[in-house]
Amino acid sequence: MNLTVKNTQSIKPASLKNTCRFLILIIIFIFNASLKLPIQRASINFNKLHAFHTSITEMRYNPKGKTVEISLRVFSDDLEKALSANHQNQKFVFEINDKNDPFVEQYIHKHFIITNPKNQKRNYQYIGKEKEGEAIWIYLEMPLIDSLKGSKIQNDVLMEFFDDQTNIVNIFINNDKKSYLYNVKNKVFTVEI
Repeated sequence: MNLTVKNTQSIKPASLKNTCRFLILIIIFIFNASLKLPIQRASINFNKLHAFHTSITEMRYNPKGKTVEISLRVFSDDLEKALSANHQNQKFVFEINDKNDPFVEQYIHKHFIITNPKNQKRNYQYIGKEKEGEAIWIYLEMPLIDSLKGSKIQNDVLMEFFDDQTNIVNIFINNDKKSYLYNVKNKVFTVEI
């Protein structure tokens, strides 16, 4: 579908997915500003400066494979900082075919934890990562024999470095969707779908 302006220009509407992501990020930024949390400042590098710290996680149930496919998106410079701090200030840079997967996997397993209703840790497999602009997509997969309902998800990714860090988790199971907003005060939620 094209929109016409003065009958001389054609404008294609932005994809709904990107528009939704942009709106979510704006809402998070306004929410953080309303909390009046101090924003951690570092030396200014205008190429990597972003005014908010957030991650977005999508968890989608795959009924054919009886798995939950998990995609976690974080700013690459923030994750590089976290890995560096956890490994004696070793420098980490995300590039195609880098050797950082074991470090990313270790960090994610420590800060993104899923337990079943009996409080037993649910295991998931690290699949890999992919750079997209200034972000990193981290891919995980978890077998799901029973239901996610009643499971607890802890997501404190990057919260040890940024007190304004927010992490959104969107869970899609069949036709149901539930979203959770994590911050330094709310690091664990119980799944309701």
